[in-house]
Amino acid sequence: MAEVKKSAPGGGATAQRAGSGGWTRFVTARPRLTLLVALVLTALAVLAGGGVADRMGSGGWEDPAAESTYATEALARQFPGSQPNLILLVDAGAAGADAPAVAAQARKLAERLDAEPGVDGVGSYWSTGSPALRSEDGRKAVIAARIAGEEKDAAAVLDRIAPEYRGTHGPVEVSLGGGLAVRHEMQTVIQEDLLRAELIALPLTLVLLVMVFGSAVAALLPLGVGIVAILGTNAVLRGITEFTDVSVFAQNLTTALGLGLAIDYALFVVRRYREELATGADTYTAVRTTLRTAGRTVLFSALTVAVSLAAMLVFPQYFLRSFAYAGIAVVLLAATAALTLLPAALVLLGDRVNALDLRRLLRRGRTPAAHPAGDGEGTGWGRATALVMRRAPVFAVLTTAGLVLLGLPFLGVRFGTADDRQLPATASSRVVQDQLRDGFPGDPGGGITVLAEGAATPAQYADYRERIAGLPGVARADGPVTAGGGRAYFTVVPDGEAVGPDAQRTVTELRAEPAPFDTSVTGQAAVLVDSKDALAERLPWAAAVIVLVTLLLVFLLTGSVLIPVQAVVLNALSLTAMFGAVVWVFQDGHLAGFLGFTPTGDIETTLPVLMFCVAFGLSMDYGVFLLSRVKEEYDRTGEHEHSVRFGLRHTGGLITAAAVILAVVMVAIGTSRVTNTKMLGLGVALAVLMDAMVVRSLLVPAVMKLTGRLTWWAPGPLRRFHDRFGISESDAYNPGPTPDVEEVSETRREMTSLRP
Repeated sequence: MAEVKKSAPGGGATAQRAGSGGWTRFVTARPRLTLLVALVLTALAVLAGGGVADRMGSGGWEDPAAESTYATEALARQFPGSQPNLILLVDAGAAGADAPAVAAQARKLAERLDAEPGVDGVGSYWSTGSPALRSEDGRKAVIAARIAGEEKDAAAVLDRIAPEYRGTHGPVEVSLGGGLAVRHEMQTVIQEDLLRAELIALPLTLVLLVMVFGSAVAALLPLGVGIVAILGTNAVLRGITEFTDVSVFAQNLTTALGLGLAIDYALFVVRRYREELATGADTYTAVRTTLRTAGRTVLFSALTVAVSLAAMLVFPQYFLRSFAYAGIAVVLLAATAALTLLPAALVLLGDRVNALDLRRLLRRGRTPAAHPAGDGEGTGWGRATALVMRRAPVFAVLTTAGLVLLGLPFLGVRFGTADDRQLPATASSRVVQDQLRDGFPGDPGGGITVLAEGAATPAQYADYRERIAGLPGVARADGPVTAGGGRAYFTVVPDGEAVGPDAQRTVTELRAEPAPFDTSVTGQAAVLVDSKDALAERLPWAAAVIVLVTLLLVFLLTGSVLIPVQAVVLNALSLTAMFGAVVWVFQDGHLAGFLGFTPTGDIETTLPVLMFCVAFGLSMDYGVFLLSRVKEEYDRTGEHEHSVRFGLRHTGGLITAAAVILAVVMVAIGTSRVTNTKMLGLGVALAVLMDAMVVRSLLVPAVMKLTGRLTWWAPGPLRRFHDRFGISESDAYNPGPTPDVEEVSETRREMTSLRP
């Protein structure tokens, strides 16, 4: 059994106290100046971050070093007509696409489009006569082109020319589609949805905070921290866009984590401050104690969340890396604001932080219920935790089995790529793509393209085409289309789904097929294969970063060898319901009508990785809040079961309230009309609620009861390492008599029995 680490001063603890005291003096010495500087910096962040969404991209799912990426870029340079990203769908109505007047108008549009600066590779049904470019009913046909340049430059060209081509032109009606139009419209929809989500989340969050705190003044403080974190992160992202691509989807995470984590941290800090005031401490003493205890836990929690999000930096896709940029920035800014601006505001407010207590109106005329002393089992959380620990084996087995059962649908996951069906069915570019998909022969965009580089004879080209046409799963092989310098390409049409398992196997077989020239394979199926390979190659590294750093940080917090392992395993269990629901709902299509999305039968490859990193980090956030309070009490008393009950009683309501508020924010994000954003918001909301209401409330106390005092064991060398470098609230804070032993004021009773 490890020695109980006392709160008496030691070398490491003394240094920590000195550092904490210096920081406390720094943030509280001139609170008005601190807030004024923060106000100026926030105003500058508003200016710096303005228009950040316009500089973001809506792609980023591809591995930039993959074979498919190389082939796509080479084809775009050498054969722009092979890689169209703009489609003009020409609807001739009853006259038909072959009517002379329709053909004349269509050729005029194609010639005009070909003359536009930045547009290459214009081709059409009327210039090629290809039946693949005319609808099966003969009413519609296609003009295809490629807008060259980087994503932002191409989008600017599209903005310029779209109004001139969309609409009625003589006998035809023209609609715009293609990959570029889809991504551009998706970016617009995401920005509109994010604004709506903020308008939903902010007032609901304020109402919930008032319900939790009672005081309208206290409720406004977390919102202020969140707004500062969001605006600051937008400025950071604006700066990052100067050096690299950033996905527009990352703004959703900025809003969600900016509000959610700021509220978590502010709840923890403000509650501890109000507790200290309730014991009779003056304002400065309460702030100092709060920063040395809850403040340290907030900093520690922010590090664990940032590490989980930083793991996405190991992946090459800028879609995932963007969430790391946004997540790390917003977490650190939220923690900084909570540990700087919040203490300054508390110093100025003093006990007025309890002002405008709206709950007093409801309590007027009622006698507050007695608050039992001692172990705290008389409260709801105390009684519930005592029951769980008395039946620990039952709760541990049943809860684990239930979580595993909820995660079983994920065993049937199928990975795919995001396409236009991410957009609502009424989006104009989605309408065009639906018509191409349903009304034209073949599967538009489903072809596999093979780039051939190197000198070859016509006979060699013909022989290669015959061999790839004979591969299993290939419906047809066309080509070659040649150019000078020994460059050519072949188009391969796979059987079945464009990105299904058969098409992916065809990509592998094409890459293995010998040829007298260098070949590179691209197309939707090839991009998916390369994306899956890149994720599989780097996923162990990301998991190792998260697990190893989490183990180290939790060890530094607790001094235990077993608790960090428990934290990792139980956090992973808390995510099973999220992953099971993702497959059952979004892949298999259950509740699709209710939630308003189009199921495609697969899940975009990067989404599970993103959701794991975000949800795991948030689960660790709540885990740190609980463990820090349990460790504080265990250091004070050395009584294991009492410490677990104490920790749940003092943080159970806080964690649940924070989880509910964060879930509200995530659900607001989940109202997005873009399927991936909807999946992210609703999935993480479910994971957060499962973690707070099931894992922290049932599984953690049950497991800690089963492991008993062994929970705190560590071998001698590690124990000495923790004595020197470990971090815990009790290092700097001796709470004196526990609030369970002495009767305190009504405010103290309310805050220590906080319920969601």
